[in-house]
Amino acid sequence: MTTLHTRTLGSAGPQVSAIGLGCMGMSALYGEADRAESIATIHAALDAGVTLLDTGDFYGMGHNELLINEALRTAPAAAREQALTSVKFGALRTVEGGFTGYDGRPAAVKNFAAYSLQRLGTDHIDIYRIARADPDVPIEETVGAIAELVEAGHVRHIGLSELGADTIRRAAAVAPISDLQIEYSLISRSIEDRILPACRELGIGVTAYGVLSRGLISGHFTRDRELAPGDFRSMSPRFQGDNLRHNLGLVDALRKIAEQKGVSVAQTAIAWVLAQGTDIVPLVGARSRDRLAEALGALDVRLDADDLAAIEEAVPAGSAAGARYPAQQMAHLDSER
Repeated sequence: MTTLHTRTLGSAGPQVSAIGLGCMGMSALYGEADRAESIATIHAALDAGVTLLDTGDFYGMGHNELLINEALRTAPAAAREQALTSVKFGALRTVEGGFTGYDGRPAAVKNFAAYSLQRLGTDHIDIYRIARADPDVPIEETVGAIAELVEAGHVRHIGLSELGADTIRRAAAVAPISDLQIEYSLISRSIEDRILPACRELGIGVTAYGVLSRGLISGHFTRDRELAPGDFRSMSPRFQGDNLRHNLGLVDALRKIAEQKGVSVAQTAIAWVLAQGTDIVPLVGARSRDRLAEALGALDVRLDADDLAAIEEAVPAGSAAGARYPAQQMAHLDSER
C-alpha cells in the first residue's frame, strides 16, 4: 500500500489522503456501473494510499454501502484498516428512485446510522453528516443527535453538507465539526464568498465534491455524447443545449493550459482545487481504475502563480452557464440561500 500526501480535516477531524474517492457513481445517477470494476477501483484506490471513501446511505438505496462493505472485506487487511468512511444520510427515496425530502429528526438520525453500520459491516462510521438540512428540524437538533452517536462510539467525527455560513456557525456551536462537504470546482465557486471564510474561521475543513463538475470539465465529455438512461446529467442545466456548448468552450480554453504543462484537463482541474488550500480535500468520482489513476496524477501537478492566473483568465469565477442542479434540487440547498 502506497502512502499518499495527507491533509487534516479541520481542527477537529481526522488525517486523510489528500484526494478522496467519491463512490456514488458506482451505484447511482450515472447509468449502469460495472460492479467488478467498481470494487477493483476501490481496491486500487486503497492500494494507492487513498484512505477516504465517501458514500451516502441513499446511493442506490443502500447498494453503495454494501458495495463498499464487499470491497473492504476483500481488500488486504492493512488497506482495510486505513480506510475511513464518510457517510451522508437523511435523503428520503421512493421505490421508483425519486427524492421526497430530508429527515433530520434525532430519532431518524439514529435509525439511519443503525442501518448504515449494518450495511457497511462495521462498528463505527468515521464521518457522519446529513446530506441536506431538513427545513423542519433545527440543525442544532440534527447535529446534537450525531454528537450523541459520537459519545456512544458509533461515529467518530461530525461532518456537514451543503450548508450556508450562518447554518454552519449554528452547527459548530453544538459540537466540533470536522468538515463541510460541498461542491467546489473551477465552475462552482460560490463558496468563496462567505462559506469558505466561515469554515476557515471555525477550523472546519472542506471535502470538495464535483471537482470535475460531473465530468463536464474532465476533458472527456463531448458535445455529441449520448447519456445512458437514468444519468443525472440529462436533467442538469449545465449539460443542456447552449449551456453545454458554452461550458465546453471553457474546457477548450483550459485544455490549452493543460497541454502546455503536459498534463490532462482533469488533472489540471483537480490540481486547481488542491491549490486553493491545504484544508480542502477533493473527492474524485472515478468509476474505473483508468480514471482513478488519472485523477491521482493531479497530486504531481504543480501550479505556480502564472499557471493559476492563466487558469483564472481561461475560466473566470461565475463563467459557467446553467445552475449546478435543476431548480427543484437547488431549492434544497441551504448553501445557495
